[in-house]
Amino acid sequence: MSLEIVTLTLGPVETNAYLIADSETNVAIVIDPAWDGEKILDAANQKGWRISNIWLTHAHFDHLGGAAAVADGSNPPPPVALHPEDYWLWREQGGARMFGMDIDPGPEPSIDLEDGQELFLGDYSFKVLYAPGHTPGHVMFYCETENVLFSGDVIFQNSIGRTDLPHGDTQTLLNSIRDQVLVLPDETKIFSGHGSQTLVGIEKIQNPFLS
Repeated sequence: MSLEIVTLTLGPVETNAYLIADSETNVAIVIDPAWDGEKILDAANQKGWRISNIWLTHAHFDHLGGAAAVADGSNPPPPVALHPEDYWLWREQGGARMFGMDIDPGPEPSIDLEDGQELFLGDYSFKVLYAPGHTPGHVMFYCETENVLFSGDVIFQNSIGRTDLPHGDTQTLLNSIRDQVLVLPDETKIFSGHGSQTLVGIEKIQNPFLS
């Protein structure tokens, strides 16, 4: 049994979409279908995986721009999970109009995420970690058995999420990182919304925003 992770960097701001699967069952979920949903579907089809769910770390346009195409190309269309505090942002197309774009945000979220909630992909359990600051309803997905954290735009390699967009707050974000990220084992692999993979232990030492 193994958890397989495919990273696709997509869209106008090079957002990481994660296609992850239980290789025993060939059931997959998409975390943040950033853009070009057809490319996500192609990657799943090449592996023989069926996409069962879409999990959103938050509702910015560059993290859900491919959701409509993923849903249209899946049978049945996968339900979408989002924290309720970001529903307002989803209804505004993730803020796309602020950047001169008009997008289809995809199916309306039907799974309300909350802190401590347990989600499953085959035999793998993921814990929802509420981490506001970048957006009010931002969450992360943590699989303890595999030492992986899908952090969205909370923390990056040597950086943190921006807080200058509507309803962002720097101190709230730093509190989220302290309370939800830095308490994890140092060997936890961080798969961020942008940029390269890193480790909790490395960010504790090297991240200039956390000193």
